[in-house]
Amino acid sequence: MITISLTKPAPAETAVVASGPRCAPAWRAPVLTLALGLAACASMPDQLGLLTRIFIVGLFVLSLDLVVGIAGLATLGHAAMFGTGAYAAGVFALHVAPDPLLGLGIGLVAGALLAGLSGAFLLRYQGFTFLMLTVAVSQLVLSVAHKARGWTGGDDGLSGYTMGPLLGRFEFDLEGRVAAYYALAILVLGFYVARRLVDSPFGLAVRGIHESRARMAALGTPVYRRLLAIYTVAGALAGVAGALSAQTTAVVGLDSLSFALSAEVLVMLILGGAGRLTGALVGAAVFLVLHHTASSINPYHWLFIVGGLLMLVVLFPPAQALAWMRKRLGGAP
Repeated sequence: MITISLTKPAPAETAVVASGPRCAPAWRAPVLTLALGLAACASMPDQLGLLTRIFIVGLFVLSLDLVVGIAGLATLGHAAMFGTGAYAAGVFALHVAPDPLLGLGIGLVAGALLAGLSGAFLLRYQGFTFLMLTVAVSQLVLSVAHKARGWTGGDDGLSGYTMGPLLGRFEFDLEGRVAAYYALAILVLGFYVARRLVDSPFGLAVRGIHESRARMAALGTPVYRRLLAIYTVAGALAGVAGALSAQTTAVVGLDSLSFALSAEVLVMLILGGAGRLTGALVGAAVFLVLHHTASSINPYHWLFIVGGLLMLVVLFPPAQALAWMRKRLGGAP
């Protein structure tokens, strides 16, 4: 039951929390992710490179889910933050210090700065205009990276740097063991932060903005500032993912800023289901495992499988499919 005070109206976030569903503890899904990741690393020691890629891309798709699934902002330029974080971490390792955690912080700041500065302009628009402007920003960043050959390497990419030991003790080995556990730890931490943010009054207010901007504005919510904040946080997480990619592969290419990458992670998000955070990780894992397996069988036609899965997800959403399975098995609807 919601009580309404006649003397002092409650903030919009408090009203949303009062009427919203009770959420599971924020640590539950990240802990499960950690357990599954550790089990995968232990059981597939010959696939640590693939697992590292899944952990990094999973964090990247998670950041996109904050923008698309939680805030309801359609974007095709999210790779700009990922690539900026990757180049920032690579340049920092090459010219300043090869410390992984410092480089991770540089990637976070770079992604957040680009998202904050571009979002201050982009979020004044909505719908198709916003979508096309995100593409324009991404292409501008790509053009800058292409022209600044002295810093980015241009078409040849940024390379020639070697990362120092993690925490001063753990060297990045050829088997990729340290890289895999490092990427998994950062993914779990990022997942926990995103879950706490989404389940907070701030996150529920952003969900309310997704449902109805006009209603939340009428309740007194500063819509523009809330969207700019969630967009900046998403950019920071994407920058961290880019920095992880640069550190674990020791190379950054222009493809990390490409339109194709933005579209690809959006496909992953759709595959897993937007707006639930866990769907971002599931979509990234499914897409990359399919890519790895199907492309090794037929490198020219593996996208047919992904296209078929996308059609199934659109025609039969996961929630409806689970409800149908429960009904067929005699469970509660």
